[in-house]
Amino acid sequence: MIITSKLVVPKGFLAITIWPFIFVRNDDLKEVDDLINHEKIHLKQQLELLIVPFYLWYVIEYLMHYIQCKDSIMAYKSISFEKEANWNEDDFNYLDKRKYFSWFKYL
Repeated sequence: MIITSKLVVPKGFLAITIWPFIFVRNDDLKEVDDLINHEKIHLKQQLELLIVPFYLWYVIEYLMHYIQCKDSIMAYKSISFEKEANWNEDDFNYLDKRKYFSWFKYL
């Protein structure tokens, strides 16, 4: 389910996925296929890690990268979940062929 909400999506971001919803900043973004595919990849990642552990891993990985590079944007882009989603967002068949825990190879 895709919901429009500027309150939920942090400033500077277009969308955020919080199981089982995809939140976008405005209605037009609901039609941006690669963005929605990116967020659907996150839904799959969250589900395979049973949701709460996904968020814990996400934050820990972000903090580790931030400590290393001292750059919040670079730390965010270095998260394995983001790398998998960014790398495959243009492949609209990716989720059909994706293997479980595929994000692990982006560590």
